[in-house]
Amino acid sequence: MIKVTTLDKREMVLNAELIERIESVPETVITLTSGKKILVTQTAAEIVELVIAYRRRILQPVELRD
Repeated sequence: MIKVTTLDKREMVLNAELIERIESVPETVITLTSGKKILVTQTAAEIVELVIAYRRRILQPVELRD
């Protein structure tokens, strides 16, 4: 799960596994596998970094987690 901010400043937690594509048009649009689109304030690069950090956390061995 990653935390993003919508254009109307609401924070939401999004299942990173459901992201199909990220576009910059000029706002950032996240398209989910369901076809739903979410406009967020983060850049595409920031979303990619959030997803990478999320995946590192879930793939980390249990004894190394916080």
